[in-house]
Amino acid sequence: MHTLNRCLLLSVLFLLKTVVLSGQVIDIGKAVRESDKPLSLMIESKSAFISQTARRAFELHGGYALTNSGPSAYIFKIEQIDNSSVALFILSGKPAQELYRRTVSGRDLQDAVLRACDVAVEATLKTKGFFAGKLAYVRQQQGISEIYVSDLLFNRIRPITADRALVASPDWSPDGTKLAYTTYFKTGFPDIYITDISSGRRLPVANFGGTNSSPAFSPNGQRIAMSLSGKGSSNIFISSINGKNLHPITRSKSIETSPSWSPDGRWLVLESDLPGKPQLYEISSSGGPMQRLPTNISGYCSEPAWNPVDKNLIAFTAAVAGNFQIVVYDKRARRSEILTNVSGSAVEPEWLNDGRHLIFTQKQNGTKRLMILDSKTKKVGALHQPNFGDTSSATFVY
Repeated sequence: MHTLNRCLLLSVLFLLKTVVLSGQVIDIGKAVRESDKPLSLMIESKSAFISQTARRAFELHGGYALTNSGPSAYIFKIEQIDNSSVALFILSGKPAQELYRRTVSGRDLQDAVLRACDVAVEATLKTKGFFAGKLAYVRQQQGISEIYVSDLLFNRIRPITADRALVASPDWSPDGTKLAYTTYFKTGFPDIYITDISSGRRLPVANFGGTNSSPAFSPNGQRIAMSLSGKGSSNIFISSINGKNLHPITRSKSIETSPSWSPDGRWLVLESDLPGKPQLYEISSSGGPMQRLPTNISGYCSEPAWNPVDKNLIAFTAAVAGNFQIVVYDKRARRSEILTNVSGSAVEPEWLNDGRHLIFTQKQNGTKRLMILDSKTKKVGALHQPNFGDTSSATFVY
Protein backbone atom coordinates (compact mmCIF):
# COMPACT_ATOMS: atom_id res chain seq x y z
CA MET A 1 0.00 0.00 0.00
CA HIS A 2 1.30 3.41 -1.01
CA THR A 3 0.28 6.88 0.37
CA LEU A 4 1.05 10.16 -1.40
CA ASN A 5 2.38 13.23 0.38
CA ARG A 6 -0.33 15.28 2.17
CA CYS A 7 0.71 18.43 0.32
CA LEU A 8 -1.24 17.21 -2.71
CA LEU A 9 -4.52 18.95 -3.43
CA LEU A 10 -6.32 15.66 -2.81
CA SER A 11 -5.51 12.40 -1.07
CA VAL A 12 -4.74 9.36 -3.17
CA LEU A 13 -4.56 5.83 -1.88
CA PHE A 14 -2.92 3.14 -3.96
CA LEU A 15 -4.39 -0.34 -3.65
CA LEU A 16 -1.96 -2.76 -5.20
CA LYS A 17 -3.18 -4.59 -8.23
CA THR A 18 -1.29 -7.17 -10.27
CA VAL A 19 -1.09 -6.63 -14.01
CA VAL A 20 0.57 -9.11 -16.38
CA LEU A 21 2.07 -7.61 -19.54
CA SER A 22 4.28 -9.55 -21.95
CA GLY A 23 5.07 -12.12 -19.26
CA GLN A 24 6.15 -9.45 -16.79
CA VAL A 25 4.33 -8.89 -13.51
CA ILE A 26 3.86 -5.24 -12.61
CA ASP A 27 2.17 -3.69 -9.59
CA ILE A 28 -0.03 -0.67 -10.12
CA GLY A 29 -2.22 1.21 -7.72
CA LYS A 30 -5.79 2.31 -8.09
CA ALA A 31 -6.41 5.96 -7.28
CA VAL A 32 -9.17 6.28 -4.71
CA ARG A 33 -10.04 9.95 -4.37
CA GLU A 34 -11.88 11.75 -1.64
CA SER A 35 -13.58 13.98 -4.21
CA ASP A 36 -14.04 14.49 -7.94
CA LYS A 37 -11.24 17.04 -8.02
CA PRO A 38 -8.88 16.46 -10.95
CA LEU A 39 -5.70 14.48 -10.35
CA SER A 40 -2.57 16.57 -10.76
CA LEU A 41 -0.51 15.24 -13.64
CA MET A 42 2.93 15.84 -15.13
CA ILE A 43 3.80 14.77 -18.70
CA GLU A 44 7.40 13.89 -19.53
CA SER A 45 9.03 12.97 -22.84
CA LYS A 46 12.29 13.53 -24.68
CA SER A 47 10.20 14.22 -27.79
CA ALA A 48 8.55 17.63 -28.16
CA PHE A 49 5.95 16.11 -30.50
CA ILE A 50 4.98 13.42 -27.99
CA SER A 51 4.89 15.89 -25.13
CA GLN A 52 2.71 18.35 -27.05
CA THR A 53 0.36 15.62 -28.28
CA ALA A 54 -0.09 14.12 -24.82
CA ARG A 55 -0.59 17.50 -23.17
CA ARG A 56 -3.20 18.50 -25.74
CA ALA A 57 -5.02 15.22 -25.13
CA PHE A 58 -5.07 15.51 -21.34
CA GLU A 59 -6.17 19.14 -21.54
CA LEU A 60 -9.45 17.74 -22.90
CA HIS A 61 -9.98 15.42 -19.91
CA GLY A 62 -11.57 16.93 -16.83
CA GLY A 63 -10.14 14.20 -14.61
CA TYR A 64 -6.61 15.64 -14.70
CA ALA A 65 -4.94 18.97 -13.96
CA LEU A 66 -1.66 19.40 -15.84
CA THR A 67 1.32 20.78 -13.98
CA ASN A 68 4.87 21.57 -15.10
CA SER A 69 6.54 21.41 -11.69
CA GLY A 70 5.90 20.61 -8.06
CA PRO A 71 4.15 17.58 -6.62
CA SER A 72 1.74 15.62 -8.77
CA ALA A 73 -0.41 12.56 -8.26
CA TYR A 74 1.10 10.95 -11.35
CA ILE A 75 3.90 11.36 -13.86
CA PHE A 76 3.13 9.93 -17.30
CA LYS A 77 6.36 9.40 -19.22
CA ILE A 78 6.06 8.48 -22.90
CA GLU A 79 9.07 7.75 -25.11
CA GLN A 80 9.26 6.84 -28.79
CA ILE A 81 10.36 3.32 -29.74
CA ASP A 82 9.82 3.57 -33.51
CA ASN A 83 7.48 5.29 -35.98
CA SER A 84 4.39 3.54 -34.64
CA SER A 85 5.05 2.54 -31.04
CA VAL A 86 5.92 4.13 -27.72
CA ALA A 87 6.82 3.09 -24.20
CA LEU A 88 4.51 4.30 -21.44
CA PHE A 89 5.70 4.66 -17.84
CA ILE A 90 3.49 5.70 -14.93
CA LEU A 91 5.27 7.01 -11.85
CA SER A 92 4.05 8.37 -8.53
CA GLY A 93 5.17 9.23 -5.02
CA LYS A 94 8.00 11.24 -3.55
CA PRO A 95 10.53 10.23 -4.65
CA ALA A 96 8.78 9.09 -7.81
CA GLN A 97 8.56 5.33 -8.22
CA GLU A 98 7.57 3.40 -11.32
CA LEU A 99 4.15 1.78 -10.95
CA TYR A 100 3.45 0.69 -14.49
CA ARG A 101 5.06 0.35 -17.89
CA ARG A 102 3.83 -0.85 -21.22
CA THR A 103 4.65 -0.77 -24.91
CA VAL A 104 1.80 0.68 -26.98
CA SER A 105 1.50 0.48 -30.76
CA GLY A 106 -0.69 2.40 -33.21
CA ARG A 107 -1.19 3.15 -36.90
CA ASP A 108 1.50 5.83 -36.65
CA LEU A 109 3.29 7.78 -33.95
CA GLN A 110 0.41 10.12 -33.08
CA ASP A 111 -2.01 7.21 -32.83
CA ALA A 112 0.43 5.30 -30.60
CA VAL A 113 0.81 8.31 -28.30
CA LEU A 114 -2.95 8.80 -28.00
CA ARG A 115 -3.46 5.09 -27.33
CA ALA A 116 -0.78 5.26 -24.64
CA CYS A 117 -2.67 8.17 -23.08
CA ASP A 118 -5.83 6.04 -23.15
CA VAL A 119 -3.99 3.20 -21.41
CA ALA A 120 -2.82 5.68 -18.75
CA VAL A 121 -6.41 6.82 -18.17
CA GLU A 122 -7.60 3.25 -17.75
CA ALA A 123 -4.74 2.49 -15.36
CA THR A 124 -5.28 5.52 -13.14
CA LEU A 125 -8.97 6.44 -13.33
CA LYS A 126 -10.28 2.95 -14.14
CA THR A 127 -12.43 4.35 -16.97
CA LYS A 128 -12.04 4.04 -20.72
CA GLY A 129 -9.82 6.45 -22.59
CA PHE A 130 -11.18 8.28 -25.62
CA PHE A 131 -8.20 10.12 -27.10
CA ALA A 132 -7.59 7.65 -29.95
CA GLY A 133 -11.24 7.76 -31.07
CA LYS A 134 -12.45 9.56 -34.16
CA LEU A 135 -15.16 12.05 -35.01
CA ALA A 136 -17.44 12.63 -37.94
CA TYR A 137 -19.32 15.91 -38.22
CA VAL A 138 -20.86 18.44 -40.54
CA ARG A 139 -18.46 21.20 -41.56
CA GLN A 140 -19.69 24.28 -43.35
CA GLN A 141 -17.41 26.53 -45.38
CA GLN A 142 -18.50 29.36 -47.66
CA GLY A 143 -22.10 28.25 -47.35
CA ILE A 144 -21.40 24.64 -48.38
CA SER A 145 -21.74 21.79 -45.86
CA GLU A 146 -20.04 18.41 -46.14
CA ILE A 147 -19.33 15.54 -43.77
CA TYR A 148 -15.76 15.25 -42.50
CA VAL A 149 -13.91 12.82 -40.26
CA SER A 150 -10.95 13.60 -38.00
CA ASP A 151 -9.14 12.67 -34.84
CA LEU A 152 -10.14 14.48 -31.64
CA LEU A 153 -7.13 16.81 -31.88
CA PHE A 154 -8.19 17.90 -35.37
CA ASN A 155 -4.77 17.12 -36.81
CA ARG A 156 -5.94 14.66 -39.47
CA ILE A 157 -9.02 15.80 -41.32
CA ARG A 158 -10.60 14.51 -44.49
CA PRO A 159 -13.93 14.98 -46.25
CA ILE A 160 -16.31 12.07 -46.72
CA THR A 161 -18.83 13.81 -48.96
CA ALA A 162 -18.33 16.24 -51.81
CA ASP A 163 -21.97 16.70 -52.80
CA ARG A 164 -22.28 20.48 -52.45
CA ALA A 165 -25.69 19.75 -50.94
CA LEU A 166 -27.18 19.91 -47.48
CA VAL A 167 -26.02 17.04 -45.24
CA ALA A 168 -27.04 16.28 -41.66
CA SER A 169 -27.02 13.86 -38.71
CA PRO A 170 -24.05 11.55 -39.39
CA ASP A 171 -23.78 8.42 -37.24
CA TRP A 172 -20.85 6.00 -36.99
CA SER A 173 -21.35 2.25 -37.16
CA PRO A 174 -20.05 0.68 -33.92
CA ASP A 175 -17.00 -0.77 -35.72
CA GLY A 176 -16.09 2.59 -37.27
CA THR A 177 -16.20 1.33 -40.86
CA LYS A 178 -19.40 3.04 -42.02
CA LEU A 179 -21.27 6.30 -41.68
CA ALA A 180 -25.01 6.76 -41.99
CA TYR A 181 -26.25 10.29 -42.69
CA THR A 182 -28.97 12.38 -44.27
CA THR A 183 -28.23 14.08 -47.59
CA TYR A 184 -30.14 16.09 -50.19
CA PHE A 185 -27.52 15.45 -52.87
CA LYS A 186 -29.43 13.29 -55.36
CA THR A 187 -33.13 14.12 -55.13
CA GLY A 188 -33.11 17.51 -53.45
CA PHE A 189 -35.02 15.89 -50.58
CA PRO A 190 -33.66 14.36 -47.36
CA ASP A 191 -32.60 10.75 -47.94
CA ILE A 192 -30.54 8.41 -45.75
CA TYR A 193 -27.34 6.89 -47.11
CA ILE A 194 -24.57 4.70 -45.71
CA THR A 195 -20.98 5.24 -46.85
CA ASP A 196 -18.20 2.70 -46.46
CA ILE A 197 -15.27 4.74 -45.16
CA SER A 198 -12.47 2.70 -46.75
CA SER A 199 -13.96 2.27 -50.23
CA GLY A 200 -16.10 5.42 -50.40
CA ARG A 201 -18.99 3.38 -51.75
CA ARG A 202 -22.40 4.58 -50.60
CA LEU A 203 -25.83 3.04 -50.81
CA PRO A 204 -29.29 4.40 -50.03
CA VAL A 205 -31.02 3.09 -46.91
CA ALA A 206 -34.17 5.21 -47.04
CA ASN A 207 -35.14 7.40 -50.02
CA PHE A 208 -38.88 7.33 -49.66
CA GLY A 209 -41.18 10.24 -50.36
CA GLY A 210 -41.22 12.74 -47.53
CA THR A 211 -38.50 13.21 -44.92
CA ASN A 212 -35.91 10.52 -44.17
CA SER A 213 -33.68 11.59 -41.30
CA SER A 214 -31.92 10.89 -37.97
CA PRO A 215 -30.27 7.50 -38.71
CA ALA A 216 -28.87 5.69 -35.65
CA PHE A 217 -26.96 2.40 -35.73
CA SER A 218 -27.92 -0.18 -33.13
CA PRO A 219 -25.17 -1.17 -30.63
CA ASN A 220 -24.48 -4.39 -32.54
CA GLY A 221 -24.34 -2.56 -35.88
CA GLN A 222 -26.98 -4.78 -37.48
CA ARG A 223 -29.95 -2.38 -37.50
CA ILE A 224 -30.69 1.28 -38.06
CA ALA A 225 -33.37 3.34 -36.37
CA MET A 226 -34.56 6.39 -38.30
CA SER A 227 -37.32 8.94 -38.62
CA LEU A 228 -39.50 8.66 -41.74
CA SER A 229 -42.51 10.80 -42.61
CA GLY A 230 -43.86 9.28 -45.81
CA LYS A 231 -47.06 11.18 -46.58
CA GLY A 232 -47.84 11.90 -42.93
CA SER A 233 -46.04 12.90 -39.75
CA SER A 234 -42.61 11.53 -38.87
CA ASN A 235 -42.45 8.21 -37.02
CA ILE A 236 -39.61 5.97 -35.91
CA PHE A 237 -38.76 2.95 -38.06
CA ILE A 238 -36.10 0.25 -37.81
CA SER A 239 -34.51 -1.64 -40.69
CA SER A 240 -31.46 -3.74 -41.39
CA ILE A 241 -28.49 -1.68 -42.54
CA ASN A 242 -29.30 -2.34 -46.19
CA GLY A 243 -32.73 -0.77 -45.70
CA LYS A 244 -34.60 -4.08 -45.83
CA ASN A 245 -36.95 -5.53 -43.19
CA LEU A 246 -38.31 -2.04 -42.51
CA HIS A 247 -40.96 -1.83 -39.80
CA PRO A 248 -42.48 1.00 -37.74
CA ILE A 249 -41.79 1.39 -34.04
CA THR A 250 -44.13 4.31 -33.41
CA ARG A 251 -47.49 4.95 -35.05
CA SER A 252 -48.82 8.38 -34.13
CA LYS A 253 -49.92 11.65 -35.66
CA SER A 254 -47.28 13.56 -33.73
CA ILE A 255 -43.68 14.05 -34.86
CA GLU A 256 -41.19 11.49 -33.54
CA THR A 257 -37.51 11.86 -34.35
CA SER A 258 -33.92 11.65 -33.00
CA PRO A 259 -33.90 7.99 -31.88
CA SER A 260 -31.06 6.80 -29.64
CA TRP A 261 -30.43 3.19 -28.59
CA SER A 262 -29.99 1.86 -25.07
CA PRO A 263 -26.61 0.15 -24.52
CA ASP A 264 -28.20 -3.31 -24.77
CA GLY A 265 -30.23 -2.43 -27.88
CA ARG A 266 -33.55 -3.31 -26.24
CA TRP A 267 -34.90 0.25 -25.97
CA LEU A 268 -34.99 3.54 -27.80
CA VAL A 269 -35.27 7.04 -26.44
CA LEU A 270 -36.70 9.64 -28.83
CA GLU A 271 -38.22 13.08 -28.97
CA SER A 272 -41.91 13.56 -29.68
CA ASP A 273 -44.09 16.66 -29.88
CA LEU A 274 -47.08 14.70 -28.59
CA PRO A 275 -47.50 17.17 -25.66
CA GLY A 276 -47.34 20.11 -28.10
CA LYS A 277 -43.59 20.76 -27.74
CA PRO A 278 -40.79 18.18 -27.87
CA GLN A 279 -40.33 15.91 -24.87
CA LEU A 280 -38.47 12.64 -24.36
CA TYR A 281 -40.08 9.22 -24.59
CA GLU A 282 -38.86 5.66 -24.15
CA ILE A 283 -40.08 2.73 -26.22
CA SER A 284 -39.10 -0.89 -26.75
CA SER A 285 -37.03 -1.42 -29.91
CA SER A 286 -39.57 -4.07 -30.89
CA GLY A 287 -42.43 -1.55 -30.65
CA GLY A 288 -45.16 -0.92 -28.12
CA PRO A 289 -46.41 2.02 -26.09
CA MET A 290 -44.25 5.10 -25.56
CA GLN A 291 -43.51 6.15 -21.98
CA ARG A 292 -42.66 9.79 -21.29
CA LEU A 293 -39.52 10.40 -19.27
CA PRO A 294 -40.23 12.75 -16.32
CA THR A 295 -37.32 15.08 -16.97
CA ASN A 296 -39.16 17.97 -15.28
CA ILE A 297 -36.58 20.49 -16.39
CA SER A 298 -37.99 22.32 -19.41
CA GLY A 299 -40.97 22.65 -21.68
CA TYR A 300 -38.69 21.82 -24.62
CA CYS A 301 -36.51 18.67 -24.45
CA SER A 302 -34.95 17.21 -27.58
CA GLU A 303 -31.97 15.40 -29.15
CA PRO A 304 -31.60 12.58 -26.60
CA ALA A 305 -28.38 10.55 -26.39
CA TRP A 306 -28.31 7.37 -24.31
CA ASN A 307 -25.14 6.86 -22.27
CA PRO A 308 -23.19 3.86 -23.70
CA VAL A 309 -21.84 2.84 -20.26
CA ASP A 310 -24.54 3.73 -17.71
CA LYS A 311 -28.01 2.66 -18.88
CA ASN A 312 -29.61 5.09 -16.42
CA LEU A 313 -28.18 8.27 -17.96
CA ILE A 314 -29.61 10.09 -20.97
CA ALA A 315 -28.21 13.42 -22.17
CA PHE A 316 -30.39 15.81 -24.13
CA THR A 317 -30.88 19.41 -25.22
CA ALA A 318 -33.27 21.57 -23.19
CA ALA A 319 -34.52 25.12 -23.44
CA VAL A 320 -33.16 26.92 -20.37
CA ALA A 321 -33.45 30.63 -19.60
CA GLY A 322 -33.98 31.65 -23.21
CA ASN A 323 -31.20 29.48 -24.68
CA PHE A 324 -30.44 25.78 -25.03
CA GLN A 325 -28.16 23.83 -22.70
CA ILE A 326 -27.05 20.22 -22.28
CA VAL A 327 -28.88 18.32 -19.55
CA VAL A 328 -28.52 14.76 -18.24
CA TYR A 329 -31.48 12.76 -16.92
CA ASP A 330 -30.85 10.03 -14.36
CA LYS A 331 -33.52 7.35 -14.71
CA ARG A 332 -32.66 5.75 -11.37
CA ALA A 333 -32.91 9.02 -9.42
CA ARG A 334 -35.66 10.37 -11.70
CA ARG A 335 -34.05 13.80 -11.83
CA SER A 336 -32.34 16.06 -14.35
CA GLU A 337 -29.14 18.08 -14.02
CA ILE A 338 -28.05 20.97 -16.24
CA LEU A 339 -24.45 20.32 -17.34
CA THR A 340 -23.61 23.43 -19.37
CA ASN A 341 -23.90 27.15 -18.88
CA VAL A 342 -22.32 28.39 -22.08
CA SER A 343 -23.00 31.68 -23.81
CA GLY A 344 -25.26 31.22 -26.79
CA SER A 345 -26.63 27.68 -26.91
CA ALA A 346 -25.35 24.14 -26.35
CA VAL A 347 -27.06 21.51 -28.52
CA GLU A 348 -26.58 18.07 -30.10
CA PRO A 349 -24.99 16.07 -27.24
CA GLU A 350 -22.97 12.97 -28.15
CA TRP A 351 -21.49 10.67 -25.50
CA LEU A 352 -17.93 9.44 -25.78
CA ASN A 353 -17.06 5.81 -25.07
CA ASP A 354 -16.13 6.45 -21.42
CA GLY A 355 -19.70 7.45 -20.54
CA ARG A 356 -18.29 10.54 -18.81
CA HIS A 357 -17.52 13.02 -21.57
CA LEU A 358 -19.76 14.46 -24.27
CA ILE A 359 -19.25 16.38 -27.49
CA PHE A 360 -21.76 19.13 -28.21
CA THR A 361 -22.27 22.01 -30.61
CA GLN A 362 -22.00 25.54 -29.25
CA LYS A 363 -23.96 28.11 -31.23
CA GLN A 364 -22.79 31.63 -30.57
CA ASN A 365 -22.97 34.84 -32.61
CA GLY A 366 -24.01 32.99 -35.74
CA THR A 367 -21.20 30.40 -35.55
CA LYS A 368 -21.10 26.71 -34.64
CA ARG A 369 -18.22 25.01 -32.88
CA LEU A 370 -17.64 21.53 -31.45
CA MET A 371 -16.93 21.45 -27.72
CA ILE A 372 -16.06 18.72 -25.23
CA LEU A 373 -17.75 18.47 -21.83
CA ASP A 374 -16.77 16.51 -18.72
CA SER A 375 -20.07 15.57 -17.10
CA LYS A 376 -18.42 15.12 -13.67
CA THR A 377 -16.47 18.39 -13.37
CA LYS A 378 -18.54 20.28 -15.99
CA LYS A 379 -15.33 21.43 -17.61
CA VAL A 380 -15.89 22.62 -21.19
CA GLY A 381 -13.19 22.90 -23.84
CA ALA A 382 -13.03 23.70 -27.55
CA LEU A 383 -11.97 20.97 -29.96
CA HIS A 384 -10.84 23.27 -32.77
CA GLN A 385 -10.05 26.88 -33.59
CA PRO A 386 -12.89 29.24 -34.64
CA ASN A 387 -11.33 29.74 -38.10
CA PHE A 388 -11.82 26.04 -38.86
CA GLY A 389 -15.35 26.82 -40.01
CA ASP A 390 -18.78 26.03 -38.63
CA THR A 391 -18.98 22.48 -37.27
CA SER A 392 -21.94 20.60 -35.85
CA SER A 393 -23.69 17.23 -35.46
CA ALA A 394 -20.70 15.28 -34.15
CA THR A 395 -20.66 11.50 -33.89
CA PHE A 396 -17.89 9.57 -32.13
CA VAL A 397 -16.49 6.05 -32.36
CA TYR A 398 -13.50 4.34 -30.76
